[in-house]
Amino acid sequence: MADGIGNMADLPGGELVARAHAAVGAARAFSAAAKAATEARVMHDGRVDAGAADRDQRMVHGFAWIVTTVEAMAAAAAWADGLRHRGTLAAGEAAVLAIGFGEYLHQLLGGIPMSQNEMVRPAELGLGAAAATLARDPAVEWFLEHGNTAERRADLVRHLRDGGEIDEALGDETLDMIRDQFRRFADERVLPGAHGWHLADQLIPDAVVGEMAEMGVFGICIAPEHGGLGLGKLAMCVVSEELSRAWIAAGSLGTRSEIAGELISESGTPEQKATWLPRIASGEVLPTAVFTEPDTGSDLGRLRTRAVREADGGWRVTGNKTWITHAARSDLMTLLVRTEPDTDGYEGLSMLLAAKLRGSDADPFPADGMKGGEIPVLGYRGMKEYEISFEGFAVAPGSLLGEAPGRGFKQLMRTFEGARIQTAARALGVARRAYELGLRYALDRRQFARPIVEFPRVADKLAMMMTEFVFARELTYASARQKDSGKRCDIEAGMAKLLAARVAWSNADTSLQIHGGNGYALEYEISRVLCDARILNIFEGAAEIQAQVIGRGMLAQRN
Repeated sequence: MADGIGNMADLPGGELVARAHAAVGAARAFSAAAKAATEARVMHDGRVDAGAADRDQRMVHGFAWIVTTVEAMAAAAAWADGLRHRGTLAAGEAAVLAIGFGEYLHQLLGGIPMSQNEMVRPAELGLGAAAATLARDPAVEWFLEHGNTAERRADLVRHLRDGGEIDEALGDETLDMIRDQFRRFADERVLPGAHGWHLADQLIPDAVVGEMAEMGVFGICIAPEHGGLGLGKLAMCVVSEELSRAWIAAGSLGTRSEIAGELISESGTPEQKATWLPRIASGEVLPTAVFTEPDTGSDLGRLRTRAVREADGGWRVTGNKTWITHAARSDLMTLLVRTEPDTDGYEGLSMLLAAKLRGSDADPFPADGMKGGEIPVLGYRGMKEYEISFEGFAVAPGSLLGEAPGRGFKQLMRTFEGARIQTAARALGVARRAYELGLRYALDRRQFARPIVEFPRVADKLAMMMTEFVFARELTYASARQKDSGKRCDIEAGMAKLLAARVAWSNADTSLQIHGGNGYALEYEISRVLCDARILNIFEGAAEIQAQVIGRGMLAQRN
């Protein structure tokens, strides 16, 4: 085949990668045109007009999806370039790059799926001329014709079914060693029990939590002077991805420690850091995030739970919270409350570091002034979800984060970058497991006297599952690297979470389709993976919220 998998990595002078970079340049010009068209609709005097942005929400969100797609291509091109320089850009990696570029360029020109029934197309955004220019670019033309072809997808799946891998090395010996270590742990200690724990709706066993603590899961990003590993967000991504590949609950145990650790590290007093960070890092203290309230969802400005200061400097908390993950078995609540009763919106919100008694199945909330109940859920089990009611719940003096009243919302916003990167990493783990299960089933299942992997529609699914996983992975890693460099990355984190969550759900749904009727049976692991994947597009900011953050954030940037 003229442009087949067998010779793609041997294009003279890295021609494939050069074409990819050229296509990224053309796609970024298209993205710039989308930004200009959106600005013309929703900006006034150099600022986003809230009313116009609301009326033209579809355009703002469509622009967000365009730029996310383009930056995923850029991250994949950078990944391939790194492999080329290390001499490891082989046939499989070249095929993934070509297929992904071919598909995503076609989406930019023909329609990007914002959800299962919402496609954003150039014409409706006034981008017909810009799309025509993009399609005429020579590098883009090449990928449109030679990228995502049936032959290339078939070749990629032959490579994968024969045991071929797609390079996942990070170019850092320590990070690669961390991946190997946590993959072994996940395979040996989490994966064998995960499906049974899910079906029984059980908490992750304390023994497994203890082993995770010994491995440093809860202190990855906490500084060494406070008992953590101080490894940064990229290491956190790798750990979260590998644990979530075995079970999203295992990968998510660290989320609450990540949020609490960053809140305290960034905003806590020296005493608060000394009190809590070493105990969080060691796993002695398991935190939970207590932010959401009934009827508020992502609109934290309407938060009503109030805290009244006592004469001794402590607090009494009254109100209701919901969707609190791992609440019963936790020891510390990062609790967002309103401390100024005469304020509304985000003003007057404060963050409390509220210690609590650890509960049990029989008595989940034994502390005075606090009660709650479990919310039964489809998936994302292993930690359980709760609603909590506070009635004069006592919080000790010295618990106001940073001793700074009225700054809780701003303190929380500083953690969202890391939390969304970590959620993207969890989505990667789920997406990877869905692919693995689909490939294994397609190899084992025989119909009409042959393995179903030999049917083109099955092979096509597997090829796209692996390709989109890699593109989402590289976008997520790029956001983590930016965070580790000390730069602001709220937009990049939103892009990573937006795309990775879509890929996790798509891979899980596709893998179940490969399983056919068996996939609908609870005994098959893919049924759990499907349920777990669905939450990723909702929590840590729903897809619509991510698109809003990305779109408005990009519009606020000067050209």
